[in-house]
Formats: sequence, structure tokens, C-alpha cells
Amino acid sequence: MHTVELLLNRTADERVRDQWRRLHAAGLPSLATHPHPSNRPHLTVLKASSVAGLAPVPLPLPATLGPVRMLGRALVREVTATPELRALHRSLWSTLPDPWPPPEDWVPHVSLALRFPAASCPAAVEVLAASPPVHGSFVAARSYDIVARTLSDIPTG
Repeated sequence: MHTVELLLNRTADERVRDQWRRLHAAGLPSLATHPHPSNRPHLTVLKASSVAGLAPVPLPLPATLGPVRMLGRALVREVTATPELRALHRSLWSTLPDPWPPPEDWVPHVSLALRFPAASCPAAVEVLAASPPVHGSFVAARSYDIVARTLSDIPTG
């Protein structure tokens, strides 16, 4: 399986990393200490069995990261699902083999912590309460090969 991920511009990336560090400093789980080279703030658009032959991804796109919330077992910042972002997801979903999730199930987000204890969510929200929405843009795309654990750039344009 391969992902299609969008990367934030430098300022927005640093704001998310700061939130990772603040959670970690408060003794809460965060992605601040995750050692894998893929560990970078990103929006996963979808997963597919292959991304071979993928057309350039039309970037940049505006990015707004809003409220902190739990999504399954992850602590995340919601990403505003603009019409352009939804159109990009639909386009990729319709051109790649075995894509997931389908457009109606996609919840755009940037992860702050994985396997986050739900009981700690109020503490995390308190730590990040002074964090206004993050405004920036998605400026690059990459793919992560889940089996080989390797990254590759996806052309944009």
C-alpha cells in the first residue's frame, strides 16, 4: 500500500511541530519523539495499492487546521475540507487502484499523537487552548510505501 500525502508550507509545518513539542513537554503522547524519517506534519489524502503513473498533484492549496479532537485513537487537528481539497481527493480516488477511503468517508486531519488515551484529551485541549487555527498551504506531495517503509516525492503542478 502507498499513501498520497500533502505537506505544509514551512511556517504551518513549524506551528504543528511546536504543538507536538508542547504536548510532549506536558507529559502527553505526541509525534515529537517519533524517530521515523516519515515523521512530518502531513495530510493523508488516501491509500492505494499503487501510485504509479499518478498525474502531478495541483498544488499549492490553502490549508486551515482547526480544532483539536480525537479521531479514533489519534489526537488530531481538523483540516478544513475546502471544495478544492475535496475535488483533489475525488480526483485521486477515481484514478488510483483500490483507493481508501472513499470521498464520503474521508476526514481530513493532521495528526498530533497516535494511540492517544481518550482520557487525556481534555489535558491536551488545555495545553493547546491558546493555539489559534493554523493557516498556511499544502505545497508538496509525497507517497509513503507502507511495506518498504520508504518515501518518494509526487510531482506537483
